Amino acid sequence: MGKGGQSHEENMAAWLVGINTLKIQPFKLPPLGPHDVKVRMKAVGICGSDVHFLKTLRLADFVVKEPMVIGHECAGIIEEVGSEVKNLVPGDRVALEPGISCWRCNLCKEGRYNLCDEMKFFATPPVHGSLARQVVHPADLCFKLPDNLSLEEGAMCEPLSVAVHACRRADIGPETNVLIMGAGPIGLVTILAARAFGAPRIVIVDVDEHRLSVAKDLGADGVVKVSTNMQDIPEEVEKICEVMGAAVHVSFDCAGFNKTMSTALTATRAGGRVCLVGLGHNEMTVPLTPAAAREVDIIGIFRYKNTWPLCIELLRSGKIDVKPLITHRFGFSQEEVEEAFETSARGGNAIKSSSGRLTRESGIIGVALGVTNPLVVGWWRSPKDGTVHCATKGQAERVHLPARQWKQTL
Repeated sequence: MGKGGQSHEENMAAWLVGINTLKIQPFKLPPLGPHDVKVRMKAVGICGSDVHFLKTLRLADFVVKEPMVIGHECAGIIEEVGSEVKNLVPGDRVALEPGISCWRCNLCKEGRYNLCDEMKFFATPPVHGSLARQVVHPADLCFKLPDNLSLEEGAMCEPLSVAVHACRRADIGPETNVLIMGAGPIGLVTILAARAFGAPRIVIVDVDEHRLSVAKDLGADGVVKVSTNMQDIPEEVEKICEVMGAAVHVSFDCAGFNKTMSTALTATRAGGRVCLVGLGHNEMTVPLTPAAAREVDIIGIFRYKNTWPLCIELLRSGKIDVKPLITHRFGFSQEEVEEAFETSARGGNAIKSSSGRLTRESGIIGVALGVTNPLVVGWWRSPKDGTVHCATKGQAERVHLPARQWKQTL
């Protein structure tokens, strides 16, 4: 028997039931085990993989063959704990690591549990995800948040973990100048992580001016706009080296395409490292022989391992601020969940969208995401001067308006 209050409301979740089709439907939870906790979801981010599943019902070798609850970037509040749980109590605010490994295979025993063949990962078929009112999860994978962090920031530990794991794998430190290919959400959190790991100079590359502008505001030392044309690589590498003003010791390819990987391999100095983070192409044609002749090491990453405590500490201490990356907020209703995924799929000014649940018992009027103004959508805050940028009629304007007025102008 678990400890904590019993909820009698029906548990609802966002189900992926077909291509471009999401439905808010009942979601029956598994029994609470002795080492499990029941968590009321308060913030769930939308990842590129969620959108990919929505658009195609597959991602790499993972295929959605039957309806599946979506979502894996999440944080919430403990409602009930199993009989053997000692480290958490009802009311604790936690960030959830979404992957459950077997802890029996050799990879798990070696500490590389992210590579476990038996991994059960939120919203990776056939495993259900976390965009629901409640989920049941192992207590060991729920990490208590300090008082100065919001639940939204807790949910951002998941994408941040990818960047932290990449920086560990690539051995980033005070003597490694970093090049980042791709200024999408993972590229942007990689800026933050690389800086926190001590990288003295960071240059980021993308095809989109707006994303490069956001990257600059987040602390990139230099930005380079590139094309999608392979023939432009030599000229663009020359520009990258010019903007860096020094050798590129480590490159992170956060896109994973022929051109981005080819550019990274060419721009990285002899004896350097290229870390492939994004998985845009399943197969690539890249200049591997010239890179090998210069002893450029290629490193792969898959998800993350043992990153949540460090991510929480980096956020708590202020060494990393992910709040500017949370650009859109939506409620947990059929209409708003659909709008959230549509916004994320469109890209544009959207970096990270999150969806939550309407509650009044928590004292929050509106969407329970740790925000008091749930009507605010399409905004981000500059980490330099605190200025709020709000998307109005396709334009990014500097405004300071109450949430209701923002909603009216959108």
